[in-house]
Amino acid sequence: MRPKKVILCVDDNDQVLSVRKFVLETRGYRVLTAKNAEEAVELYDRGRVDLVISDLVMPHCNGNDLIQQLKEIAPWVPAVLVSGSIKQFDPNSRADAFLPKGSCSPQELLERVRVLLVRKRGPKKMIASPPPLEVHAAAAQGVA
Repeated sequence: MRPKKVILCVDDNDQVLSVRKFVLETRGYRVLTAKNAEEAVELYDRGRVDLVISDLVMPHCNGNDLIQQLKEIAPWVPAVLVSGSIKQFDPNSRADAFLPKGSCSPQELLERVRVLLVRKRGPKKMIASPPPLEVHAAAAQGVA
């Protein structure tokens, strides 16, 4: 059995955080939650995190700044920003995806998470296939 992917969810709204955690856990992910940037950085430093989902608008540190901090620690970990306010989204953000809060269905969130985790993992390794039968027959007859 392969280990569960670990997703760090950051949001200052407890209700949003618990719903997001429930949706992800029912799909087999292990979810760590943080209510602010300080908690998020601490959890990120402590364990292996495969993906980050962060709210954009939070007190003291917005999602753009948080993702910038986390990408300095581990730039290969994908990050998703979620917000109801597109006006505050920085197009220069290091987030790998942006999802609008409220108009994004759980299925859209799960699909984005799946795609980002596949991209992080990279393509599956190709298994060397045996040469075609014609090569075996030619080799048996001494023809190259």
